[in-house]
Amino acid sequence: MGLGWPQAWLLDLPTAVVYGSLTLFITVLHNVFLLYYVDTFVSVYKISKAAFWVGETVFLLWNSLNDPLFGWLSDRQFLSSQPRPGSWQGSGGGSTPCLCGEEAGNITLGQYLWQLAHHRNFLWFVVMDLVQVFHCHFNSNFFPLFLEHLLSDHISLSTGSFLLGISYVAPHLNNLYFLPLCRRWGVYTVVRGLFLLKLGLSLLMLLAGPDRPGLLCLFIASNRVFTEGTCKLLTLVVTDLVDEDLVLNRRKQAASALLFGMVALVTKPGQTLAPLLGTWLLCFYTGHDLFQQSPLTPVGRAQPWPEPPAPPPVQAPTLRQGCFYLLVLVPITCALLQLFTWSKFTLHGRRLRMVKAQRQNLSQVQTLDIKTV
Repeated sequence: MGLGWPQAWLLDLPTAVVYGSLTLFITVLHNVFLLYYVDTFVSVYKISKAAFWVGETVFLLWNSLNDPLFGWLSDRQFLSSQPRPGSWQGSGGGSTPCLCGEEAGNITLGQYLWQLAHHRNFLWFVVMDLVQVFHCHFNSNFFPLFLEHLLSDHISLSTGSFLLGISYVAPHLNNLYFLPLCRRWGVYTVVRGLFLLKLGLSLLMLLAGPDRPGLLCLFIASNRVFTEGTCKLLTLVVTDLVDEDLVLNRRKQAASALLFGMVALVTKPGQTLAPLLGTWLLCFYTGHDLFQQSPLTPVGRAQPWPEPPAPPPVQAPTLRQGCFYLLVLVPITCALLQLFTWSKFTLHGRRLRMVKAQRQNLSQVQTLDIKTV
């Protein structure tokens, strides 16, 4: 009786409220872990570099494989009795997929992967998205480090917390503005504009140098905001890839869960590469190893006049400079790579409209087949 009323109340909630609440709690848990786990394991628990790499490797394997595994389990029933893929044939109005085909029996996972390996837009997209995932998680993992070594002498703790909160909330608010832009100009154009904006802001910050606290605050926050905002828009591109996969291979039903899983398989390693490559670059450039611990003096060996430690001002500028160059050169490199790969992506404009029209035609043909049977 005690649990009956809350359970009935929960069952009466609208689906949107339940789904939104679940997403909120998962996002809070994920972001808190993502922001602090590197600093916690390295600075608080002081684990060794080898243990950190082993943990990241295990995380990489499971994090990359679980999505395509669950996607295959979800969509394998839709991939049975598929016709042979049609081909793109030229016509006076451009290339169109041929809708003719013969029944080819069940499609195995290997055959599906072979089809996906020949899906050109999918390949260019996952390369671009791998860089995007890397950059998003790099910003999250090293946000506390940048605040500590670049801004701790210029801003208060509350201001740092405010910057952190803004960097997580603003991307959701930005999407309220980006989505109308996507409807007007197309997702491809908006995403390309965000890449150009990231490159421009990073070059401006590089020219300004590390001694502009106000500009640093603005850049650190905006870098996270626009990068996270781009990540949220890319889901729309994956849905277009699902449509193109459906049309190219003339599937009976879109294998959306499996294609989303295959995107995750290729791009989620960026989550592991971000902390590993970031700590390595910082150590390579400054000689400062985040995993290095000061040796403890053995009991009974303490000397009455120990050698004084090296004065902090000697090493602080080097570490600060390393953090600054890491802050600006990583987004510059990511933006250049993404602009190149995104320029090879052709599923926009006329081709996207053609794919949408062909998917509509396929849906109508399948509806007619069902009515005939």
